[in-house]
Amino acid sequence: MIGLLQRVSRASVSVQGEVIGEIGPGLLVLVGVEKDDTEASADRLLQRLLGYRVFADAEDKMNLSLHDTGGGLLLVSQFTLAADTRKGARPSFSSAAPPDLGRRLFHYLLDRARSQHHQVASGRFGADMQVELLNDGPVTFWLQT
Repeated sequence: MIGLLQRVSRASVSVQGEVIGEIGPGLLVLVGVEKDDTEASADRLLQRLLGYRVFADAEDKMNLSLHDTGGGLLLVSQFTLAADTRKGARPSFSSAAPPDLGRRLFHYLLDRARSQHHQVASGRFGADMQVELLNDGPVTFWLQT
């Protein structure tokens, strides 16, 4: 499972002009599910997202996690993260999870996040979404479990 996390001052996701998820300071995470992923992959990714130290402490060092700051978490499914781009001019999606597995694991991740963190929002799996963000830093990390 892939998580492209971005530290944000704010972020939102809209479908057909309607905002369906938004957060203030926190993490926007684009989530890609691969065909060999399991619930254990999702659990590990969530553990890393909540504990990854990307927020500044009093000495301006990245020592605080989302768990420490209590910031928002916006999860947005993005199957294109699982693309193989190593050759050619067109991505291959052979490593991406089929839609049913991707949907099930994304919703599993979302449910687990909501049970472990108080401020969680999300996009809509499979929808054409517009994502707006104000990247803070910029700070962006690629996590893969």
